[in-house]
Amino acid sequence: MGVKHLWDILESCKKTLPLHHLQNKKLCVDLSCWLVQFATASRTPACMKEKVYLKNLFHRLRALIALNCSVIFVTDGAIPSIKLAAYRRRLGSQVLAEKASDITKPLPPVPSLRRNKGSEFSCMMKEAKMVGMALGIPSLDGIEEAEAQCASLNSASLCDGCFTSDSDVFLFGARTVYRDIILDSGYVVCYEMVDIERKLGLGRNSLISLALLLGSDYSNGVHGFGMETACRFVKSVGDDSVLDQMAFQGVAAIRKKRGKDRTDKDQFTEDSENDICIKSTNEESGHLSSASQFAEVIDAYLNPKCHSPDSEAVQRACTDLPFLRSELQQLCEMFFGWSPEKTDEYILPKIAERDLRRYGNLRCTSSALGVDSIPVPCPVSAIVKPRKVQGEEYYEVSWLNIEGSKVSSVPAALIQSACPEKIAEFISKKDEEKHNKHKRKPKPRKQSNKAPISEVDKQLQELLVTIKESEKNPLKDISDHLQQKYVKDIMEPDFFDLCTPSPPPRASKVAKCKIPIDQSVNLIEIIDSESDVSPGCTTEVTVL
Repeated sequence: MGVKHLWDILESCKKTLPLHHLQNKKLCVDLSCWLVQFATASRTPACMKEKVYLKNLFHRLRALIALNCSVIFVTDGAIPSIKLAAYRRRLGSQVLAEKASDITKPLPPVPSLRRNKGSEFSCMMKEAKMVGMALGIPSLDGIEEAEAQCASLNSASLCDGCFTSDSDVFLFGARTVYRDIILDSGYVVCYEMVDIERKLGLGRNSLISLALLLGSDYSNGVHGFGMETACRFVKSVGDDSVLDQMAFQGVAAIRKKRGKDRTDKDQFTEDSENDICIKSTNEESGHLSSASQFAEVIDAYLNPKCHSPDSEAVQRACTDLPFLRSELQQLCEMFFGWSPEKTDEYILPKIAERDLRRYGNLRCTSSALGVDSIPVPCPVSAIVKPRKVQGEEYYEVSWLNIEGSKVSSVPAALIQSACPEKIAEFISKKDEEKHNKHKRKPKPRKQSNKAPISEVDKQLQELLVTIKESEKNPLKDISDHLQQKYVKDIMEPDFFDLCTPSPPPRASKVAKCKIPIDQSVNLIEIIDSESDVSPGCTTEVTVL
């Protein structure tokens, strides 16, 4: 829950940032918030059986790994005594959550309550930590509140931001909070304490005061205060002094301030002190003054129980762990039924992209220090081809020394920043291929059903030979002779002796030949090629 209505108050400070804003950052994650979010989205028994919540966690971690995010899982420890009332109220129990007027016996102080490690949710947490460990993500078990431990790491600059949906993380001292991450659209929802102080004029003390007035996990709030009224009151007192007044004067500080500018809408009665919630534990008197209640809640926010930044547990959690490929394959097969090849297909390209970002960071650092040589090789072997992924420019690359991963697509901007020489090599190779392509002889066109050119040439040669041979044909000489005789008969006709009887006519077939007058005889058609022509015999030829 956090502080009631606090996210609504901070709405104007919400920023929607692109996902690559998280690259190269160190982030701590309130793991219980993520699992509650995933489990709420998949409430059906089938989804729980198929461990959809764990799959969603795995894919979210893949995206963060590809951006070279160093993630730390932070889990809840014991339940703070001051929070027991709210905790049991959520579970449907009213023990230790009754009003002060209903309490007749004094009860001893209640210590922190250890969580049930055998519950279903605790088992979900164990599974998530196992998957995280195989991916190289360390875990830090908090002493009490996980969001308090995240805020401690963030305020000590041991991480760049916290992932949580509990708004009271600001009250514990967090500076940068990521409330949600949307992988499909590629953005994160971010809140900066700098923006809250600048836009709203609310510091950490003011936010704690709002928790006292509006209600939180540690306080039921004060009756008669809504968002606007509480914000006006806190701003009017000021961030530096508001906690001191409320811690030492309780409701009297509120009554004193409200007495000066009271309105009909927001009036306090003389018994407003009874409207303030009773803390979850009961001391010997059975009743607590508002000032002591406020002081205890304030102390719970200002001094939460968590590991100190220099503790061994924190130092161990801030150390990067190796990626355990075989362990991850076994877990994915056990939880999701995936084959080792499918697990590699999901995670290895992201590991390779993370290594490329680390190489780019090392190169940038070396360049800033004036060092030319880089001690590690570039993980990119070569660029295969350019691609478009959701409208963005990408390169499909082959990897060097990444077992099980041959090629994958990475943003073009990442290649440009990490290894621009690979782009130059790719462009040079393309230009060389284009130049060599122009030098090559053009490929012969495919012949369909037509005869090959060589066969046509052969036929033409045979035809020429036939023509030459026809020129030597005796029939050609006969045609020439007939043509000459025809011309001679026309020009110089012969004289015949009419007294000499002509020989008897002999039956024979006539060969007709068409001879143009102004041209040579080109063709003689012999009608009956089998007719016998004896030597010395004449053949009648009709010339048309």
